[in-house]
Amino acid sequence: MEGEEERGENRFRIDDYTVGFLPTVAYIPNFVTQSEQSQLLHHNYVYLQIYEVPASRWKSLKNRRLQNWGGVVHEKGLLPQPLPSWLTKITEKISQQTGLFPSPINHVLINEYLPDQGIMSHQDGPAYFPVVAILSLESPITIDFTPHPRSKDKDSTISTESTGSPVDEHHQCSVLLMPCSLLIFKDQAYTDYLHGIQDSEVLSLDKVVNTSEVMKLKDPGFPHSSLQELTSEGKVSTDQNNIFRRNSTRVSLTCRLVLKVHKNLFKF
Repeated sequence: MEGEEERGENRFRIDDYTVGFLPTVAYIPNFVTQSEQSQLLHHNYVYLQIYEVPASRWKSLKNRRLQNWGGVVHEKGLLPQPLPSWLTKITEKISQQTGLFPSPINHVLINEYLPDQGIMSHQDGPAYFPVVAILSLESPITIDFTPHPRSKDKDSTISTESTGSPVDEHHQCSVLLMPCSLLIFKDQAYTDYLHGIQDSEVLSLDKVVNTSEVMKLKDPGFPHSSLQELTSEGKVSTDQNNIFRRNSTRVSLTCRLVLKVHKNLFKF
């Protein structure tokens, strides 16, 4: 009982962290500390972490490499494998402090993106509970949300904000993901939108909805990227704020819950 009360006191109010026009996208800066980030990335004298696991754990794809933890996901569910203790620690923190998952997170994809790598716009499959939590490490990136193609066949949903101004809810936006931050998207953002990251070293900040994070990139002491503008001659200038160049590797943990778990593939 006392433990439940303590967890409740530490829980984030997700509504306080929503960004943009979609109330189902939330961004929590500094969800983990710099120390916790380091412990996840490297050996902490107790567990093997992301960059200390056997090389066979990495799967190389065309535009990135990844580690799959928790088992194999099929349309009908999960053929499970236990998460290692070092991942369970962070997934439990996400579950407890967001309160958005009905049972423990059981599947994690760890993606590594070099400065010119991204992931095509996509939608997560129906096997997952419709909540995604993405922890970003090491380097900033922008993730784009675009309406699912099927929504173009429907009339745009027009809502009215407290100001009385109409808002088109079906348009693209971007969220700037800083190191140690947690992005959560669910419900409408999960079912009606695609999400992706551009394969480019230079990314625009024009459609970023969490503009307060852009200010951090303006700090000359920020180590991982530089704000830049491409001139008409194709050269790089450093006096503008709407474009930044990626110059270091980003690692992300995509944490999800598969509700249907199967111990035997042939029992599907």
